[in-house]
Amino acid sequence: MLRFSDQPSNLALVVYSSRVPAGFPSPADDHIEGKLDLNEHLIRHPAATFFARAMGESMKDAGIFDGDLLVVDRSLTAQAEDIVIAVLHGELTVKRLKKPNGAWVLTAENSVFPDIQITESGCDVWGVVTHSIRRHCER
Repeated sequence: MLRFSDQPSNLALVVYSSRVPAGFPSPADDHIEGKLDLNEHLIRHPAATFFARAMGESMKDAGIFDGDLLVVDRSLTAQAEDIVIAVLHGELTVKRLKKPNGAWVLTAENSVFPDIQITESGCDVWGVVTHSIRRHCER
C-alpha cells in the first residue's frame, strides 16, 4: 500500500537529552531536551515521499525485516549501494542497487536470494529507501 502526503502532520513529542544504554541498565535522567517531530527527521521532501511495508526476508542482512515500514523518497536519484524500491515486471521489490562490472543489478541482502540483472525494459526505480521503522511491541 502506497501513501503520498503533500503536507505531513506536525506532531512534536518529548525527547530526553540522556542516551539510553543498550547494555547494562542504569537509571534514566529526567532531563527533557525539547520536542521532536519525526517528520523533520524522516521526511526531507514531503511531496515526493511515500511509505511501503517490507515483505519477506530478502533484506534481513540490511536490517529490513518483514513488516517494517519503509520511508521512500522519489526525488532522490538512485545511486550504487542505495536501497531502492523498484518495479520489476509490474511487481514492487526492495533491493540494494549495485553496479559491479559496469552492469546494474538489484541485490538482496540475504545470500539465499539471487541477484536480479536490470534490463532496460524490465525495471523502473521508484525511489530510494531513506529509513525503515520496525515495531517492537505488538500491543
